[in-house]
Amino acid sequence: MSPAPDTPGTPRDEGVAKVAEIIKDIKTCMLTTTDDEGTLVSRPMAVQQVEFDGDLWFASDAGSRKVHQVRHGAGVNVSFASGDAWLSLAGEAEVVEDLEKTKELWNPGLSAWFPDGPESTGLVLLKVHASSAEYWDTPGGKVATLLSYVKARTKGERYDGGENEVVQL
Repeated sequence: MSPAPDTPGTPRDEGVAKVAEIIKDIKTCMLTTTDDEGTLVSRPMAVQQVEFDGDLWFASDAGSRKVHQVRHGAGVNVSFASGDAWLSLAGEAEVVEDLEKTKELWNPGLSAWFPDGPESTGLVLLKVHASSAEYWDTPGGKVATLLSYVKARTKGERYDGGENEVVQL
């Protein structure tokens, strides 16, 4: 008998933990939305540092194109990259106007965009509900990746770039 979907140790829990491990030290990601013509649009965003549970939070201006695009539906993608890992999260987003949540997520870095603090006019939150993730993890970073590449080329073998998995969130 397999464990219930929400019990610790299930593949989903392991996947969420792996995703959380990859994003914990990455401060900036790329958020991709779809514009009114169906074109994909990406922009850098600062991730609000909270424990990853399948959702990501971002602060934004209510009048921005990304907020307009989120309000009009379609899926979103959030991509992360570090020296030894890459992550792509797919899901849906919503605009959240909640002062208490804004205060909870507030950090001094946001004051560059919102000088009046959490009460700044036009400040909204974007909440991304991730439904799946795909990651590529190369333990050991760039040096290990380079050595694996050289070894594969020298031996005439296929390159093994590390761990690549899809996680259903």
